Amino acid sequence: MRSRYFVGLPVLAIFVITFARLHTASAQPPRDWWENAVIYEIYPRSFGDTNGDGIGDLNGITQHLDYLKDLGVDGIWITPFYPSPQVDFGYDISDYRGIDPQYGTMQDFDRLVAEAKKRNIRIIIDLVLNHTSDQHPWFIESKSSRTNPKADWYMWRDGKSNGQPPNNWISLFGHSAWQYVSSRNQYYYHEFYKEQPDLNWRNPQVKNAMWDAVRFWMDRGVSGFRLDAITALFEDPEFRDEKFLPGYNAYGDRNVSREYTDNLPQVHDILRELRGVTDKYSGSLLIGETYLYNAKDLLKMYGLHGPELQLPMDTQLGFQNHLSASAFRRPLVEAETELEGHVPLFVFDNHDNDRSWNRYGDGVHNLAIAKLIATLLLTPRCSALVYYGQEIGMEERAPQRKEDVRDPIGKIGWPKEKGRDGERTPMQWNGNTDAGFSSAAQTWLPVEPDFKTRNVSLEAQQPGSLLNYYKALIRLRKQNRALREGVFVPLDSENGSVLSYLRKPQNGGAVLVALNFSGTEQVMNFDLAAQGISGKRARTVLASWAPPSESMPVTHIELPPFAAFVGELEP
Repeated sequence: MRSRYFVGLPVLAIFVITFARLHTASAQPPRDWWENAVIYEIYPRSFGDTNGDGIGDLNGITQHLDYLKDLGVDGIWITPFYPSPQVDFGYDISDYRGIDPQYGTMQDFDRLVAEAKKRNIRIIIDLVLNHTSDQHPWFIESKSSRTNPKADWYMWRDGKSNGQPPNNWISLFGHSAWQYVSSRNQYYYHEFYKEQPDLNWRNPQVKNAMWDAVRFWMDRGVSGFRLDAITALFEDPEFRDEKFLPGYNAYGDRNVSREYTDNLPQVHDILRELRGVTDKYSGSLLIGETYLYNAKDLLKMYGLHGPELQLPMDTQLGFQNHLSASAFRRPLVEAETELEGHVPLFVFDNHDNDRSWNRYGDGVHNLAIAKLIATLLLTPRCSALVYYGQEIGMEERAPQRKEDVRDPIGKIGWPKEKGRDGERTPMQWNGNTDAGFSSAAQTWLPVEPDFKTRNVSLEAQQPGSLLNYYKALIRLRKQNRALREGVFVPLDSENGSVLSYLRKPQNGGAVLVALNFSGTEQVMNFDLAAQGISGKRARTVLASWAPPSESMPVTHIELPPFAAFVGELEP
């Protein structure tokens, strides 16, 4: 059900008035393009199908570049499109220098890069360093014998004398992480599916082969890489058993500590070396898939002994699944204050997690909550990731029957683990056949049933839609100097209902952000003298509902349930 609080026609007038007043002329651009960037994740199977086979393709991305430019994104991250048996829908790569025919050709990719460049949109591609497909020529050779030239390119180990695997390590996708191969009379390690054998990153030949692939794509014009499963590159060289923890996972395995299979110190050596490769290309960017537990560990990914990742993903803020000011305040303030000035990369949605519309919505105020989340994503000092369909409020609908599941982890773990199909359904472009995604009789995943009432074409015409709210937010963060350059100043550290903060540039023009995470109206009284601000009023530059006036006293800002307010403080 849609919320009754919305951006209506009065707010459009406010937008026009406000944007004319924004301070832009004297502002200096960020040092690097990615420091205030909005990066849009595209799952290519589900974005746009141009050949009618029910599967999205590279030309489907090119077809919608004007939409992305209008939305205001600075770059797009495309999940894997390389040749692959598609066991894990592209994350099992069999050739790091090719294009899977179902996605198109290398000429299609080159055209995508060229057309994106015309629109000032950069291309980021997924790079899977941890593992390959078991159909990759490297692995086929490696498993053939213990003496072949690539025998040590993967993680091979003898089994125990009783015929059991080398140790108790568990795959993230269920059951033992070891798979026996008779041609070597050995087991290989796989952090994920058995069809995804882990590479041996202690072998310099593996590194050299991967760096060659990196140069191949950067020479073709990509601006960088999102590094999949990057903390999993190394395992304990002694192959010690991990500690058992209480409970069982969705696949029925005992939980283990993963102290010997994740986030080992040697990862940082590889990242520094990779950064040395990519830094030879102007404007390059490395994004890391970094599911870490605190800001201290996240800080290490930027590089304590030399540059590593420019943007490790901060997953603590967006994937906690608890809607409250207090729950969001801690990770937000930590990311803004404990990363030694590095820019955090915030993310609420991606291809591996239930959509935020469902995780945070209450079934009544979902639209208002989605606008609240959007404001929290796009107004702090950060770079931001937006997942396709997030901007129109696409919902998560997991399969209801095991026979409908496409994602293998859903087949293995059913019914406790239903897989990731629900967050990967086709993009809803319009109310026509297949939501405008395809002309096929059947798409690779079914289109969500609400596509006729929730799609890009319809929301573009609705002033109060989530899509138009995202456009306004992204435009505002580009044009407002405080949101581009201002430091982050937290406010109201004890308020359990409202999360508020300032974005404060060096020379005036501070912006106040107030986010009501409760289902009741909140009236805020801000005393900003301690922050060196003497102004008593805040001029509305964006609000998720139709505010009663363009300007409000900072001592009395009324926030409806789940409302977001962004106001420029008057002198």
